[in-house]
Amino acid sequence: MSHTLEWKTRLYLFEEDGTTKARATLDTGSTTLTGHGAAHRNPADPDVPEIGDELAAGRALRDLGGQLLALAERDVEGVGARSGTESRPVMGWSL
Repeated sequence: MSHTLEWKTRLYLFEEDGTTKARATLDTGSTTLTGHGAAHRNPADPDVPEIGDELAAGRALRDLGGQLLALAERDVEGVGARSGTESRPVMGWSL
């Protein structure tokens, strides 16, 4: 069984007073997840906005990834399979 999907991801960055915030959204067509991340510049550090962007975006994407994995684990358990914490994968799904 093969299929093709397109999931849309958007990443928003906001910077103010040495703090960069990021919001990452994933729209699967049936579910929307939102991850958040932030980076705080030490006042003694040079002002390099790209570093704050990278840190905040990475943290938002990591948060989003964690939510996606948790959702997948709930779905696997919902179809009667054991979670990835078991000693061997069930139904071919390894979490």
